[in-house]
Amino acid sequence: MKKNQYAVIGLGRFGSSLSKELIKLGYEVLGIDKDEEAVDEMSSELTHTVVADSTDEEVLKSLGVRNFDCAVVAIGDDIQASILTAIVLKDLGVKMVVAKALSELHGKVLNKIGVDRVIYPERDMGIRVAHQLVSPNLLDYIELSKDYTIVELSVPKRLCGLSIKELDPRAKYGCSVVAINKKNGVIIAPMATDVVNEKDVMVIIGTNDQIEEFEHEVIR
Repeated sequence: MKKNQYAVIGLGRFGSSLSKELIKLGYEVLGIDKDEEAVDEMSSELTHTVVADSTDEEVLKSLGVRNFDCAVVAIGDDIQASILTAIVLKDLGVKMVVAKALSELHGKVLNKIGVDRVIYPERDMGIRVAHQLVSPNLLDYIELSKDYTIVELSVPKRLCGLSIKELDPRAKYGCSVVAINKKNGVIIAPMATDVVNEKDVMVIIGTNDQIEEFEHEVIR
């Protein structure tokens, strides 16, 4: 089976970290940056690296970027280059174009030009860290939409031995436990009879209000 191929444009902190993780997960990655030093640093880490101006359509065409499964625009602080690169990628017909936004306005422009997914790494990380700081049992926090969130909550000692039926988050709070991560493995879609133990991790989905109420009433 053919491995998915990714082109990552912009090899700063975010782009290089993303590229290395994709390689670790077993995918092929082409790294592109106009900075020769950044490209040299990543040349031994990635499948291929190229020094190139990503706003030049002919250059990206010659690199065969249109044949990649996904192109990620991870350009650091040059908003104009980020937008122009995204436009070129869309014009070339790249299947999936993902772009990093530096601000809400930048993100709106990227959405307008048809970028398939806009990510806000600094903003999202800030939100996640803030939630983790104020909620000691909160291990991770991912906003699925403006209304829905998925969180990982560590089970405190006082809930040890309770079943999902006894906790009953769906009936009492409207949120659902979709998985329990235990020492010996993960239970996906747990049944009412499944029991939680101290330091298990519950993966819960619901609206922000539902999860906040469940966390406040049950976990803290």
